Amino acid sequence: MSSQVTRHSCTTPLSNFQDPPPFFSFTSVLLAGPALVAGRYLSDEVASGTSTHYGGNVSGGNCGFVSYTIPSGIYGTAFSGPNWGNAGVCGSCIEVTGLTGKKIKAMIVDKCNECNKGHLDLFENAFTAVGGTNGLVQTSWRLISCDITTPLVLRNKEGTSAYWFSMQVRNSNLPVKSLEVSTNSGKTWTGTTRRDYNFFESPSGFQVDTVDVRITSSTGSTIIVKNVGAKPSTEYPASGNFA
Repeated sequence: MSSQVTRHSCTTPLSNFQDPPPFFSFTSVLLAGPALVAGRYLSDEVASGTSTHYGGNVSGGNCGFVSYTIPSGIYGTAFSGPNWGNAGVCGSCIEVTGLTGKKIKAMIVDKCNECNKGHLDLFENAFTAVGGTNGLVQTSWRLISCDITTPLVLRNKEGTSAYWFSMQVRNSNLPVKSLEVSTNSGKTWTGTTRRDYNFFESPSGFQVDTVDVRITSSTGSTIIVKNVGAKPSTEYPASGNFA
């Protein structure tokens, strides 16, 4: 295998990223002034509101990141249901700013159905880090690159075979727009369908034991991973990550 770079309810309820939610503008805009957490701004849109906290759920969250550990220096959060974008937000990172100006980076790993656009349900340590007390904290957030130093990873869902294709992208520095498959060494590419539980699928599979996979980010950059197997619950790292 080789590669080429080219749920839950909120603790305190408040009363297709294939086609990204409208408040995200994926123009890779670097705004004036540096971010106070590592990464670059991917949108000039800022959402704000009152956020809550819960115990956190990576493996069992709606993004389905089974056996995944969020990289060091990044917190976890559940994201609002109305902005779920058919799981297109999964694995994306946001810069979260608390009322006192404290900033953290958080990865979206779960869904909060009743959270509105500006409302995050933060992991408890993230809530504390932005100055949260008494169950609530005023926050604002903006989409940011994750700046993960390790490679992007593809993971086959349990039950995957040559005759049923289901694959997840994890550990990506940028939101993932699409996943395509080639069975002829990249001469042609076939699209897959993103599911609400954060897997890209083709119900009949591709009838072969290995394929090439092309992942396209929200900014249009691509990574190709070659010779990816069809074994279930198996991971295939790329040689790098989105810049």
